Amino acid sequence: MRILTLLVISVLFVSCISETPKLKIIQGNAFGTTYAIQYEAITSEGIKKGIDSVINAVNMSVSTYLPESDISKINRGDTTVVVNQIFIEVFRLSETIHNITNGYFDPTIGVLRNAYGFGDTKPLKQLDASTVDSLMQYVGFSKVVLTSKKTIQKENPHLYLDFNAIAKGYGIDCIGTYLTHQGIDNFLIELGGELLAKGQHPEKNKPWVAGIEAVTSQLEDRRTRAAVQLSDRAMAASGNYRKFRIDSVSGKKYVHTLNPLTGSAEKSDVTSATVIAKTCAEADAYATSFMALGLERSKNVLKSISGIEAYLTYNDSLQNEQVFITKGFNELVLSNTTALE
Repeated sequence: MRILTLLVISVLFVSCISETPKLKIIQGNAFGTTYAIQYEAITSEGIKKGIDSVINAVNMSVSTYLPESDISKINRGDTTVVVNQIFIEVFRLSETIHNITNGYFDPTIGVLRNAYGFGDTKPLKQLDASTVDSLMQYVGFSKVVLTSKKTIQKENPHLYLDFNAIAKGYGIDCIGTYLTHQGIDNFLIELGGELLAKGQHPEKNKPWVAGIEAVTSQLEDRRTRAAVQLSDRAMAASGNYRKFRIDSVSGKKYVHTLNPLTGSAEKSDVTSATVIAKTCAEADAYATSFMALGLERSKNVLKSISGIEAYLTYNDSLQNEQVFITKGFNELVLSNTTALE
């Protein structure tokens, strides 16, 4: 009997060892870019398939790059589309941030993005002031209504909805929700440079660490200027230092951040915006907004809301690079950037 008891204890002990959660990594493609997810779990069985299902659901709702998505059908003028919860949540959050930023975050700038060559169609060959002015009649989030029947009504059929400045972040949040429902409490999702962190690094027993990319960073030589610790938070960044297009005819440089109030594609004094928030959708949307708002208006927005922290680089009156950082963001910055290694 004693021998049997010892055997049972031994089996249980071995089982406990074999079922100890370990750090796992999943990589893949999503939303036109790549992702890498670090998480702590006993097994990875079925996780990748579940993540792909989440990505597909978000794409089929709000991706302008898929012809059969709900948003693409709506943009083509289909008024019978009954949108799902994904679309509703993205729409409502966009509406909230649109109001908070006084219109600087506007998902109806899709027609301008396309015209400048940053969307999913070829840019217009002629893009002068009068052309931009004529396109502005199709811009304005107040011209779009989500009805009680869950359909979309547009003031003008040519209005083009584009949630690209928030949809990727929202999709990351959905992946995070999926992982949580799978009982995974510690994970770091990196997708296209945007991050969502929960819990802590299981091997280091510390918050996850992420870098803030330097404005001078190049694709082939990524450089960071600071590192932050993240736990139960998201981080997203936007910048014009790489995302721009030079017109082959006029030689004019267009940056990807558009001013929805004027229709212009010109730099503000903010050169990059890194935002930390509770959700990646918020971090994504506010990072884009601050690029268009410029420094002073961004400061005013940050004063009016809670839970949003920002690290903004900007050019002063002498075109020297400066940094503005909120108190909450500064508290998360690590003094030693070698923590990234």
